[in-house]
Amino acid sequence: MARLHFKNIKKQYNHSDSNAVKDFSLDIKEGEFIVFVGPSGCGKSTILRMIAGLEDITDGEFYIGDTLMNSIPPKKRDIAMVFQNYALYPHMTVFDNIAFGLKMHKVSKHDIKIKVGRAAAILGLTDYLHRKPKALSGGQRQRVALGRAIVREANVFLMDEPLSNLDAKLRVQMRAEIMQLHQRLKTTTIYVTHDQTEAMTMASRIVIMNNGEIMQVGTPEAVYKTPANLFTAQFIGSPAMNIIDCNFDGIHLTAGSITITPTDAASHMLNTLGYKGKPVKLGIRPENVMLYDEDKHADGTPFKATVRISEMPGSEVIIYAELEGQSVTVKDGPENQSEPGDTITAAFDMSKAHLFNAETGERITDK
Repeated sequence: MARLHFKNIKKQYNHSDSNAVKDFSLDIKEGEFIVFVGPSGCGKSTILRMIAGLEDITDGEFYIGDTLMNSIPPKKRDIAMVFQNYALYPHMTVFDNIAFGLKMHKVSKHDIKIKVGRAAAILGLTDYLHRKPKALSGGQRQRVALGRAIVREANVFLMDEPLSNLDAKLRVQMRAEIMQLHQRLKTTTIYVTHDQTEAMTMASRIVIMNNGEIMQVGTPEAVYKTPANLFTAQFIGSPAMNIIDCNFDGIHLTAGSITITPTDAASHMLNTLGYKGKPVKLGIRPENVMLYDEDKHADGTPFKATVRISEMPGSEVIIYAELEGQSVTVKDGPENQSEPGDTITAAFDMSKAHLFNAETGERITDK
């Protein structure tokens, strides 16, 4: 296992005036499972390649343990990497694919047999060692790629979107297998994905990135419940958090003709921080928008919205509605029968609301 330290890392390509990675600073503890998540082009894979030594660092310092790694060649970094496309040799058997790195490092045949056998047993590949990749399923090929990393017994595992080529059912299965593998090996792991579901279900901590910068670092629970900015609020969570443009009059939040009453604590905070008479962004997750009906009533000021789309992806109904020109998404139970064009009456659970600065997008907090 190893700890990693990034100090003001920057990456700039010669053909670009802007940095692909901007002032990236982070500490990763021994044995953590860290997930870098963000949209395409946010810099997460570039960071991974700099860790592996496949990209030069333009500025800043990167350490593994106490060793400055900026100029250390890839083969001396004691890192194993799992790629998106498996990167298996089609003419080699599973055994030879897993053993390839060991052979390159001049490991004895006896030790190779032991190490490959142990990895195959962990990954359920013992009966497939004689096969070639074309005779394997996608999940089995990904296990072979994982096996090649395991036998290296490296200090750090790097995984670059390893599940993106798998179907949905297999992705769920492989997520569980990777987590079980990490719990067993305790190797420091950095996992890159654009899929926020993978990030939320797998990570010890999530590093959320956008435009080459860290937006927030925290546990899955922390980034979901306390997003630091609008980007995190809308990127983490499915469906995305509702963001409502409001004005604060010193007592209420108003969105068009809709009057929303914040909690006493939120109202006090907004007044203390000088937001009276200013625009703010109200964030509310779809599960915290309550529908009114004859049998149940939500706390808060009710409003009416027009249903645009109603979906039932599983055990719940997702309603996409329009509130005076703004979009609002609602989660409700499977019994909901709303149709496009219907009018719904709802209210926000303001005890679960989030407030953001309309100009900077940063979370409004007095802490």
